[in-house]
Amino acid sequence: MKKKRNMIQAFLISVLLAAVFFPFPAQQPAEEAQPSVTGGVPAFRFASVVREVYAAQDGEESEREPVYGSQVADGEYEIEVESGSSMFRVTEAVLTVKDGEMSALMTLGGTGYGRLFMGTAEEAASADESLYIPFAEDEEGAYTYSVPVEALNRPLDCAAWSIRKEKWYDRKIVFQASSLPEGAVQEIRAGQETERTSESPADGDDAADTRHSGEESAAFASADAVTDAPDGVYRLEVSLQGGSGRTSVSSPAEVSVKDGKAVARIEWSSPHYDYMTVDGKKYLPVNEEGNSVFEIPVCALDEAFEVTADTTAMGTPHEIEYTLIFDSAGLEAGKNGIPAAVAAAILIAVAAAAAAGIFIGRRIGRNRKKTEQTGGKDI
Repeated sequence: MKKKRNMIQAFLISVLLAAVFFPFPAQQPAEEAQPSVTGGVPAFRFASVVREVYAAQDGEESEREPVYGSQVADGEYEIEVESGSSMFRVTEAVLTVKDGEMSALMTLGGTGYGRLFMGTAEEAASADESLYIPFAEDEEGAYTYSVPVEALNRPLDCAAWSIRKEKWYDRKIVFQASSLPEGAVQEIRAGQETERTSESPADGDDAADTRHSGEESAAFASADAVTDAPDGVYRLEVSLQGGSGRTSVSSPAEVSVKDGKAVARIEWSSPHYDYMTVDGKKYLPVNEEGNSVFEIPVCALDEAFEVTADTTAMGTPHEIEYTLIFDSAGLEAGKNGIPAAVAAAILIAVAAAAAAGIFIGRRIGRNRKKTEQTGGKDI
């Protein structure tokens, strides 16, 4: 014990001597720190300055209202384009506006990107190749790309495919409305809605608002009779074909049957679908968060029927054609007047009752055997 106490005292004395003869240097103020390789600005200060510059840009960006095609007069305009990456420099751009739609021919400062995609790199990797934007060489050999423009003054995702790295990179670009000539941007009336996402192409008299409210789906009104199964809710296997082959729908799908008509609740593997078209009629999503969900009529069982789904994943909406096939085997349990879901519940209840009966029977048998062995006396 005494030896241990002596060791502790020696350690404390060493610490005190070190503090006296080798004091820690005072921390230099940030302004007096030694210059680094970042152009004479200390490394940690350089990072701070970069953050401040981007924060100022973000603040400036948030103050500028987005400008849509309906606000710009038809014509062609030279326009400035800001890029979020020094590796993706737009040297020239010409904006074309016609009937409220905007597109731009951009020229890049290098030749390292083979194609573009209006969306994120992740979305580009799973998109149909028909949606990729290839380059075209101009007279001077520079790479140009014709891209859709959803809005001005708004950061747009523009994934770029590196020829050398053979991979997609996330890039952001902003088309500057302030660089357009005076009079090009028109004033809009107060309260006028201009955002494309708010003016879904599905809106209108021919679009069925099937948002779920606990009532019968509005899709029944346009459905045709396809089955003689009893009214009820079933779960049917469904397969999707078409598009890039990377998108899917949840299977089995919930299918409601009433008077021979069937309405399916379709959930996509993406949240970017804003409407579906079935047999010439458009249907809106029934949910507001998560992957897109629709209630649509089932036009046929055990055979493919065509549907169209509009996706906004690429920035500008695109309609993609698919086919759906619903397997009628899920309706077989309802042929005797019992819906599949009800039949499953009955089977579970019967199995539980049988198990309980076996358990109780065994307990009674053991008690009876004990009674016989003791001659009827309590033990």
